[in-house]
Amino acid sequence: MDVDSAAVIRALGALAQEHRLAAFRLLVQAGEEGLPAGVIADKLGMVSSSMSFHLAALTHAGLVRQRRQSRLIIYTADYAAMNGLMGYLTENCCGGLPCTDHGLCCAPEADGAAAG
Repeated sequence: MDVDSAAVIRALGALAQEHRLAAFRLLVQAGEEGLPAGVIADKLGMVSSSMSFHLAALTHAGLVRQRRQSRLIIYTADYAAMNGLMGYLTENCCGGLPCTDHGLCCAPEADGAAAG
């Protein structure tokens, strides 16, 4: 995924829908093996045709890849795109300084000072 504002807007737009967000999260959990659309639909309680529509939107946004395996189309999360999106969203979270190794530099203080 090219990390430019147009790609980020496409990705966020695709994820801004309940079923697509759930499908993407499921694919992230599935790992590199991925899942066929029918299995994703079953796990999310959807009909396959609706799931295919949502997977197409995620694919168009560059967040999901697909490959043919025999007569099935297997969908996988594009981890590089996901990491690029996360990096784009958090690149200035530490005032432009590199984040610490634990990646929690932007987390609220443990003492609750940021709580309202």
